[in-house]
Amino acid sequence: MADPQILPKAQNLSTPAAPDDPAREALRSVGSAFGRTRLRTLVTLRWMAIAGQLAAVLFVYFLLGFDLPLVACLAAIGASAWLNVALMAVFPTQHLSSPAETAGQLAFDTVQLSVLIGLTGGLQNPFLLMILAPVTVGASRLLPAYAMLLSLLALVCCCFMWFWGLDLPWQGEPLQLPPLYQGGQLAAVAIGLVFFAVSSWRTGRDEAHLVSALDAVQAVLAREQQLSALGALAAATAHELGTPLATIHIAAKELGRSVKPGHPAREDVELIIEQSERCRAILKQISQRRHMTDAAMARATLPGLIEEAAEPHNGSGIHVQCSCSPLAGGGGGDKPPDVIRKPEIIHALGAFVENAVSFATKGVSVNARWSDEEVRIYVTDDGPGFAPSVLAKLGEPYFSERRIEQRGGGMGLGFFIACTLLERTGARVTPYNRQLPAKGAVVRIVWPRAAIEAPEGWIGG
Repeated sequence: MADPQILPKAQNLSTPAAPDDPAREALRSVGSAFGRTRLRTLVTLRWMAIAGQLAAVLFVYFLLGFDLPLVACLAAIGASAWLNVALMAVFPTQHLSSPAETAGQLAFDTVQLSVLIGLTGGLQNPFLLMILAPVTVGASRLLPAYAMLLSLLALVCCCFMWFWGLDLPWQGEPLQLPPLYQGGQLAAVAIGLVFFAVSSWRTGRDEAHLVSALDAVQAVLAREQQLSALGALAAATAHELGTPLATIHIAAKELGRSVKPGHPAREDVELIIEQSERCRAILKQISQRRHMTDAAMARATLPGLIEEAAEPHNGSGIHVQCSCSPLAGGGGGDKPPDVIRKPEIIHALGAFVENAVSFATKGVSVNARWSDEEVRIYVTDDGPGFAPSVLAKLGEPYFSERRIEQRGGGMGLGFFIACTLLERTGARVTPYNRQLPAKGAVVRIVWPRAAIEAPEGWIGG
């Protein structure tokens, strides 16, 4: 069962989310999360760089007395300032730059910084490592293609400095560093570009994945809340319709007394009385069902909980067996505990059962165990099991590696959602494979008994 690619579902766990479902929207590629950076952020960072560059150039020229091309350096710094002014004049500060716009601005920053470093010593300049800054920012916000282009641009600029960089400003005789040292500087920058670009891109990607996955979790919970609110609305409607319907029923009975048998309207009056009584019975059932639903949402027996999660998958062609028993030597008595019934638990259990059914050969078992200290649920299938490379990454949002035997595809957001929902209830989720000769995958869910057991007389809240 090991597919981590469980899709979020609506109330019916056997039905996938609709195309316009918010949870489905959250499953889209997170590529759009990269590069969408506020213009204000880029402009602010550039102003900070301008202030630092200006301070360094003036300090070296006036206080240290080093001879450097001051006009050319100030022109390079001024180019950045003019870019900021132009951007602030054309776009509002809250403008979201597209990936191409972000990459273009960072490419300009790379070239501008390279020119400034080249004017002040090139590969001999100790500030050479500052060229890593725009590449690192880009790698954390942009797609890999843009990050690679920025890294390549920075490396090309460094190579140009090798041939056309000016001498390092120095008092007295010019300081001539050996070519081997400059080659080491170039190698250090190249390694730094690769390392910082890759690490920044990975951390930025993981953050975007996590944000999108948590949004999908919230969408799932919002669906459950909407369904609950719909039930409350139905009950309120039934209550409001009760009074006018009772009036109609009484008026119809009075009319029936005044219409003698054999009268042409007698049959119609009796039909009105019959249908009004039927409507009253339907409204009464709705009110009772709402009351029963509230109680069911508040608490459930442990066998009832797993049977409710497994029930939508009984007609799938795979036998789903549910069982309950106390843990050996754990105490807890022979009677299964009543547990707090939460939508998060039902949804997550249903997702694991659906996944198990998808990869089972003949059957799936959902086993509940309890003791004085904890409550466990095991979802087990007889399929091929988890691949070793998959086990280490299960639970990561948007994990997309596929099991060798996997059928179909998709992103591993569903497993992350299910784990997150259960962890919110105090559970620990552990996936693993069954030991040979048995085959199949197991998802073990463990709660402290105090976290899931419904206290005596508890009806929610």
